[in-house]
Amino acid sequence: MADVVVAVLKVLSTIGLILYYWLEAIFLTLVPKRLRYKDVSKETVLITGGGGGIGRLLAIRFAKLGCRVVLWDINLEGCEETQRQVREIGGQAYVYECDVSDCNSIKKRSVQVKQEVGNITILVNNAGIVTGKRFLDCSDKEIVKTFEVNALSHFWMCKAFLPDMISKDHGHLVSIASLAGLSGAVGLTDYCASKFAAVGFDESLKLEIKAGRHDGIKSTLVCPFFINTGMFAGATSGCFKFLEPEFVADEIMAAILTNQEIIIIPKLFYVLYVVKSILPNKVGYLLNEAFGFSNSMEGYVGRSKVR
Repeated sequence: MADVVVAVLKVLSTIGLILYYWLEAIFLTLVPKRLRYKDVSKETVLITGGGGGIGRLLAIRFAKLGCRVVLWDINLEGCEETQRQVREIGGQAYVYECDVSDCNSIKKRSVQVKQEVGNITILVNNAGIVTGKRFLDCSDKEIVKTFEVNALSHFWMCKAFLPDMISKDHGHLVSIASLAGLSGAVGLTDYCASKFAAVGFDESLKLEIKAGRHDGIKSTLVCPFFINTGMFAGATSGCFKFLEPEFVADEIMAAILTNQEIIIIPKLFYVLYVVKSILPNKVGYLLNEAFGFSNSMEGYVGRSKVR
């Protein structure tokens, strides 16, 4: 009898918490985000792919908030330009050349950063590459490289810096994934698969952090549509417009500063993602054609550098 009572109380308690969290989420959507921003002025932020694009824009925004910024990129010249721009606004920036597809390179640089700068408290896994080819046109080497940069680097980066966050129960993990990590796309098979892996890694790691009661460690998963940074140069976006980098960077910062766990950009795609989940596959194929996504990568030119 006692076991039954305990089970019933547990069920009622769970239902009560579900209702509470639901109401809390609704309430928070009504409160302007700026009123909920946390103070990051004493944080040390590491951004992979800091040599340009979204990485550079985030670095500047973090610096304006008083953060020390650590920039990693295989493109050292681009990183130094980001550093120059950060210093122009009075910020602190440290530059390191690092190939995030190489686990040993990450290990080496992480030790150097801890010695020269200190512990990282906000980690932004931003580096990414695109081949832009259909599956059978991708070489084995290209497929492996895509996974190394877009997915496996998240594993090695978190391995390097998460233990310090856990020891202090303080930190924030940011994964720049993609809408391509929530839905497949023609001409992006390797890219989508790698971003699905990044999404799955983020979700599973969140659960492990929660299970470990490390409440001081937050995480944010970012899933944007095509961004006008040059990474998808030559591609077409169907009936939707490419996102402007400044807008995306602002949205990412707002999500981080409010501890938002997942953000899809633009918001319209929240609806499309839900629709994709509940409609028959044949409807999904139909919408893919209707929105012009089936041939979006046919004119892709892109760029070979890691962003």
